[in-house]
Amino acid sequence: MGYIQDARQNHVKKKVEEALRSKMKQKALKECDHYTAKYAECALGRTLSVVWRCRQQAQELNDCLHQFTNDSVLEEMKKEYMLKQGEGFTRIQTA
Repeated sequence: MGYIQDARQNHVKKKVEEALRSKMKQKALKECDHYTAKYAECALGRTLSVVWRCRQQAQELNDCLHQFTNDSVLEEMKKEYMLKQGEGFTRIQTA
């Protein structure tokens, strides 16, 4: 399938997309809680030095978050949403 066809197939309303993005971010923060804690522990009591002192922890956190918050994850969530919407529509029509 082409890019435009994929985009049309996974098109959702703006509010739905915002809700899916929020859900995606919440899941990412939950999954990466360990890295968040490591970064927070490193940053505790620091101001400007946090930039270079906690660089490794920040990179680990960003890498983890990126696994759960990227375009492919969002597109998958949109597909699941559309499938659920389609199932609900089918149930209504067959009832």
